[in-house]
Amino acid sequence: MALTLDGTNGIYGVSSIGEVTTISPTAATGTINYYAQAQSVLYYTLNATGNWTLNITGNASLSLNAFMNSGDTRTITFLVSQGAAAYYQTALTIDGVSVTPKWQGGTTPVSGNANSIDAYTFAILKISSGSYVVLASQYKFA
Repeated sequence: MALTLDGTNGIYGVSSIGEVTTISPTAATGTINYYAQAQSVLYYTLNATGNWTLNITGNASLSLNAFMNSGDTRTITFLVSQGAAAYYQTALTIDGVSVTPKWQGGTTPVSGNANSIDAYTFAILKISSGSYVVLASQYKFA
């Protein structure tokens, strides 16, 4: 389907708008690079095997700082399959630099959810060069 943009009359030819999802047969553990330029949703389909750090960047050669402008917001979701032993995200970095998210409800998760899919969603607001506010949530889907 073609998308036609007309500055005076709106958008034509759009029946639905979706987000790019990467489905990866991988188990969450260690440091995971999330390339924000490649997808809005990253789904690791194998059960997590350990706690992890999520590092958000633009892509393998482009920093998130270079990818986003000040005043931009980017929302991403990381879906993690969990088995009987559940694990969780212990840290967040942007371009390899530690960031402390503001968690929904004010409480940082300290565990994953067994036999489920955990969804971690981050709204990343770029304030200025290398400065971000990150709003985070963790949800259980069983």
